[in-house]
Amino acid sequence: MTTALITGSTAGIGAAFARRLASRGHNLVLVARDTARLHEQATELHDRHGIEAEVLTADLSTEEGIAAVEERLGDRTHPVDLLVNNAGFGNKGRYLEVSMADELTMLKVHVEAVLRLSSAAAGSMRERGRGGIVNVASVAAFVPRGTYGASKAWVVQFTQGAARDLAGSGVRMMALCPGFVRTEFHQRAGMGTDNIPGWMWLDADKLVAAALDDLARGRTVSIPDPRYKALMGVVKLTPRGLLGGLSSRTGRKYGPR
Repeated sequence: MTTALITGSTAGIGAAFARRLASRGHNLVLVARDTARLHEQATELHDRHGIEAEVLTADLSTEEGIAAVEERLGDRTHPVDLLVNNAGFGNKGRYLEVSMADELTMLKVHVEAVLRLSSAAAGSMRERGRGGIVNVASVAAFVPRGTYGASKAWVVQFTQGAARDLAGSGVRMMALCPGFVRTEFHQRAGMGTDNIPGWMWLDADKLVAAALDDLARGRTVSIPDPRYKALMGVVKLTPRGLLGGLSSRTGRKYGPR
């Protein structure tokens, strides 16, 4: 049985990955900040699917948290075959309305943690000649929209570049770019969602199923829904100046993801 490590596993897209992978027979390493929720999740997945679910409490906005997950990913005796870098959050407010401390915390989680955990996993995976890494980004990566969009754009560019460098090694890397997903994301950021059109919402379980199919196909970027693929096609054709104004107004109305 293979083992998958998922950060931000207790809610939203991370929880959907945990459910899907457990149903496929993968053992899990569940990573989040809330120990009680982690143990509850691990027990439920073990009882339902008969897999082993290891709990690792870690806050990826801290050096200690990142280092703890790096250490687990580097364990050659209990290797991780699939890493899902899912942990992330949004800040409510425009540029200069969000404190510098909060901006830097976002970069710690979205950029530094993704770089370090991907590197820790890829090193041991390359030695074994197999493995996969999914870095959860956002369609916000493709529009000019503050620190959140910029950090997710970094995730996409880093993942694509690293995937090219690892070509032929047996290690696959993919950036997953969802749109609006019904999770705890907006609630935690204090963002209202009443004005978001119903057609823009994605189901987390369907999104994860499509993402895993894309990873198996060897894609390095996954936008796992026809609606958002069409929207991103329009984005590519829209002048950057106009796109910046539209994304700024839309972001203030709907939030970052």
